[in-house]
Amino acid sequence: MTDFRTLIVTHDDVERLLPMPACIDLMAEALASTARGGALLPLRQLITLPGGQNLFGVMPAMLTGADGSNAVGAKVITVFPGNAASAYDSHIGVVLYFDDVHGRLLAIVDASAVTAIRTAAVSGLATRLLALPNASDLAILGAGVQAMTHLEAMLAVRPIGRVRLWSRGAERCIAFAGWAEKRFGVKVEVCDSAEAAVRGAQVVCTVTASREPVLRGAWLSPGVHVNAAGAALPTARELDTQAVVQSRLYVDRTESALREAGDFLIPRSEGAIDDAHILGELGALVTGTLRGRESDTDRTLFKSLGLAVEDVAAARFIHERALADGSGTWVTIGGQRPTM
Repeated sequence: MTDFRTLIVTHDDVERLLPMPACIDLMAEALASTARGGALLPLRQLITLPGGQNLFGVMPAMLTGADGSNAVGAKVITVFPGNAASAYDSHIGVVLYFDDVHGRLLAIVDASAVTAIRTAAVSGLATRLLALPNASDLAILGAGVQAMTHLEAMLAVRPIGRVRLWSRGAERCIAFAGWAEKRFGVKVEVCDSAEAAVRGAQVVCTVTASREPVLRGAWLSPGVHVNAAGAALPTARELDTQAVVQSRLYVDRTESALREAGDFLIPRSEGAIDDAHILGELGALVTGTLRGRESDTDRTLFKSLGLAVEDVAAARFIHERALADGSGTWVTIGGQRPTM
């Protein structure tokens, strides 16, 4: 029987169907496939909305799975950084997942939850590949949704025993600390400054909405690994130039970083680094064609921008799991050829 229905998967269902450990492994597979040439991945299209702070974006991709099947889709999303002061998430939208046989729309998946989980999962993957194996001292700069999922991701890949947190919103830091202790049994130390949070840390995650540096290289200890996941525009950065210059830099995608990563582009515009400072992509680390950390004193840096293949891989995984356990809501949107 021909099926013209589309499955809608809500925020709560995404959180249940896409657990962090599974998502980390899923992101490794997706990025490895991309590194081997198994993806079509145009640069994302962004529209800056009136006022200059908010964005509307479309991120399409096709990803070939290990079984040779193709996942086709796109994330359509708004990014409103000012939502941090409201009840709304900063990233709101949907991931559209299609089949590659008839082009049928298989699923509409909540993008807020997908973005929160898969972004942190990629940072978790980078940490698994680059951080010292015994890294246990974590600093998080930012106290929003990404701080929450990044804590979960770091706990999944390293024996974290100490967590320090800094954000400009003291109330949010206190709320975060209470949430973390209840959710994971982890005590979070709320710090008065970013420097106090970072000094001596072995893993640092920057997940702020800042467009100016919140992390300075002078604070970073030898051997530290940094996940820079907050800034995603060529004019915005969370790290100062020294932090980038002194680090071994890896990215999710070189083409995207050369166009969109202010954490890299601004130091390059200053003449402090050149394109060769990007050592390569995370997917190449997964496949073993790229070297990662070379010594215990290397400072490693992963600059995350987020890729549509990550969203499409997540949507396919969620769709398969939703079908298996009966999650989601079916709707008939269209796609049936009219008959005469």
